[in-house]
Amino acid sequence: MGTTCHATDVAVDDTGLAGTLLEPGSTIPGVLFVHGWGGCQQRDLDRAQQIAALGCICLTFDMRGHVRTEALRQTVTRGQNLDDVLAAYDHLLEQPHVDPDAILVVGASYGGYLAAILSALRPVQWLALRVPALYMDHDWNTPKRALDRKALHAYRSRVLDPDENRALRACQDFRGDVLIVESEHDRLVPPPAIVSYRDAFTRVHSLTYRIIDGADHALSSPECRQAYTSMLLSWTTEMVFGKRAGGLVDARHLEAGGRPPA
Repeated sequence: MGTTCHATDVAVDDTGLAGTLLEPGSTIPGVLFVHGWGGCQQRDLDRAQQIAALGCICLTFDMRGHVRTEALRQTVTRGQNLDDVLAAYDHLLEQPHVDPDAILVVGASYGGYLAAILSALRPVQWLALRVPALYMDHDWNTPKRALDRKALHAYRSRVLDPDENRALRACQDFRGDVLIVESEHDRLVPPPAIVSYRDAFTRVHSLTYRIIDGADHALSSPECRQAYTSMLLSWTTEMVFGKRAGGLVDARHLEAGGRPPA
């Protein structure tokens, strides 16, 4: 959200004092939250409320196969869930005052994977990916519930080249700012999968990488959930206020926590 400046006169007695009036722009950032497989929007609401307090318009939603549409869990595909994410993104852009050039997408696990693909299909300024998962391209139309878990684990356990995966190809083309958050004791998204994502972001404006010490994939403990909330809120504050100040976040950087980058 930009700021406009206008010269103005401040009347006092018989004198006009020179002043400058600064006003916020007419649009504000939009934030889309994409939950993971088996998750729901309820888990994002507290974080969305805190980010909304920064002056953003936030949208959470439940993908098909979850909550109200849980009956579809057995048959829903990644393609259908990507359509859900695209529809949610378009719905966010339809809201009054949302800046189409200031969109943040926050995705966790399966939602992080879909968020990465979304960035190749819609304009996205910022990507926040917590434990982003990886899936093989060839079984795109197979119901998500029917995917071979052992094969997925083996696939995620090696570092992949962007040419091998649709989500990583989207990351390679992404030019905005990125936050990647890893869980120290994640058994579903092992370290090589995170390395694949980090290595794919070769053209980004900035890259911030964090590890939540002691955390599992689902952030089971309140302490780990709070740690993630603090990381996301701090990074989002930096991004949003940097843009409002005219792009003060102007250098590609890598911030690591927990252990040195692999």
